[in-house]
Amino acid sequence: MIARHTDTADAAKIGRNVPTRVDVVIVGAGFAGLYAQYKIRELGLSAFGFETASEIGGTWYWNRYPGARCDVESLDYSYSFSPDVLHEWKWSERFATQPEILQYANFVADKYDLRRDYAFETKVIAADFDKAANQWVVKSDHGDEVRCRFLLLAVGGLSLPKAPEIDGLKDFQGRWVQTGCWPHEPINVTGQRVAVIGTGSSGIQCIPLLAEQAALLTVFQRTPNFSVPAHNGPLDAEYEAEVRADYVLHHKRNRMTKGGVPPRINTGVSAMSVSEDERQAKFEQAWGFGTFALQSVFNDTSSNPRSNAAAAAFVHDKIRGIVNDPKVAEKLLPKTFPFGTKRLCLDTGYYATFNRDNVSLVDIRETPIERITKAGIKTTDAEYPFDLIVFATGFDAVTGPLFALNLTGVGGVTLNDAWKDGPQSYLGLMVSGFPNLFTVNGPSSPSVLANMLQTIEHHVDWIADCIAYTDKNGFARVEADEAAQVAWAHEVANMAKRTLYTKANSWYMGANVLGKPRVFLMYIGGLDTYVDRCDQIVQGGYVGFNFSPAKVARKEIGV
Repeated sequence: MIARHTDTADAAKIGRNVPTRVDVVIVGAGFAGLYAQYKIRELGLSAFGFETASEIGGTWYWNRYPGARCDVESLDYSYSFSPDVLHEWKWSERFATQPEILQYANFVADKYDLRRDYAFETKVIAADFDKAANQWVVKSDHGDEVRCRFLLLAVGGLSLPKAPEIDGLKDFQGRWVQTGCWPHEPINVTGQRVAVIGTGSSGIQCIPLLAEQAALLTVFQRTPNFSVPAHNGPLDAEYEAEVRADYVLHHKRNRMTKGGVPPRINTGVSAMSVSEDERQAKFEQAWGFGTFALQSVFNDTSSNPRSNAAAAAFVHDKIRGIVNDPKVAEKLLPKTFPFGTKRLCLDTGYYATFNRDNVSLVDIRETPIERITKAGIKTTDAEYPFDLIVFATGFDAVTGPLFALNLTGVGGVTLNDAWKDGPQSYLGLMVSGFPNLFTVNGPSSPSVLANMLQTIEHHVDWIADCIAYTDKNGFARVEADEAAQVAWAHEVANMAKRTLYTKANSWYMGANVLGKPRVFLMYIGGLDTYVDRCDQIVQGGYVGFNFSPAKVARKEIGV
């Protein structure tokens, strides 16, 4: 094992405690980055991290909009690496809010002193692989230059908000904000005229709360989305006791499920294999239970068009039963893509919000937005004055945050060039041509299709084991084999084609970003299958990964 090594000789020049060399540089201080710090220390290696934000938290630092809440149950959206953390932390609600999740992240960071090796308010602007030294050279916007043997990217798949793409925004004399980088100070919308553009997850979460405060709220909807009720509330004491009685094994079992959560309402059969009455009864049970049970109650909702249509029709009927105005209800019905093939949303009172007198809906497929004006928003039909415009328009998902780092691998090839026709990554963990570079929840991994705390811990554990294997065997480099990477990309694509997901113009497909290649970005085979596959690859001697010995003296590479 290589000894822990840091060199802070240039720290005084930079004016911050940034080392010039470490074993591992970590980019990101969300849940993935924090756990990576913990694991790298366990190996006895040095790690240093860069974080754009002023504090830890990742997505839960930035997404502070009203109603921001996790869509995975709190008892499952928890680190499992520490039994102490599992038993010491007590969640207050079934689905935790952003402030509580951020408190949880701080609790873990404090317990294990995970902040000390981070430079905050610091953005990585480039990272180049030095082939001769088998090192990455990482540069920041503060002038830092850090050499490392391994570069671990924990940047998050939904961390680069799309910039507003409507002409005239600079002319607007009111205030505008984005849900993905909400201001830290509270925004008081009492008595104000508020617009929300976008009806994805963040829009659906914030609209009900903004409607309770604003004088007028206008929702500009391009594509209606499917949303199901969370049925949030205090934790069920009996269920919590049951989970906590076997909490460590509970999480181990979660990792061996398709979605990284317990299958609490799953029939395991096709929706078409049961009678209409039984099918409707199961849909009702799932709707009443909350979570994404409606998507998983039958085993073929994502692959069988008839089963999918039955689920969609059920939701349509629910919307019609909630929304009083039939014309508004019809506009809220998603009809242009199969149920669940865009990110399914979890809400509290979303559809009922459109029964309020101070809320209106503008269908911008019927009357597109022409521009932002000094006073507000002009469509082809009318001009609407506003005091505040909220852009809930999503992210450049999965690949965008990686491209933003300006990575250059072997032979001067940039990641942007390597992925110009779409991302290719072996297991979502490594990229051919970019040695010693690891990605957490990278493209072609389960990523956001499963409980992120489970996928994060699995990836970081795998990466730490791979680094330890590399060191133990005296290797200087590990890299994804190009042929293995291509084969994995084909497998991921072919698996997606067997589902209905590719029939939706979703951010899963990169369809929300102009010019982005249309490639399904995640492995859809399930976390359980993915974990088994990764285990088999390791047991076979890291099949599909190439290891190389050091070609320079240890003193030359600073270890």
